[in-house]
Amino acid sequence: MKLLARNLARTTTEAELKALFEAYGKVQYCTLATDKNTGSSKGFAFIEMPRPGDAKAAVKNLNGKDVAGNKIRVKKAATKKPGQADE
Repeated sequence: MKLLARNLARTTTEAELKALFEAYGKVQYCTLATDKNTGSSKGFAFIEMPRPGDAKAAVKNLNGKDVAGNKIRVKKAATKKPGQADE
């Protein structure tokens, strides 16, 4: 299940985020969105967890959690519709 984590501190790294989610199960990948020009974090990331039960537990426990001074928001990522432009 693909998850979206928002309102991340700009200092949060992919490794930190992956470790946070791995507390609830296997993480297939974790991709932090970065600015193409500066390489700095845009404050959100996508996390793929292969087992839906683990992903749901991560959403339940991490949504609203304070991480590096920010209350993060975690939810199931919306599926991209055919022909929809990338962000």
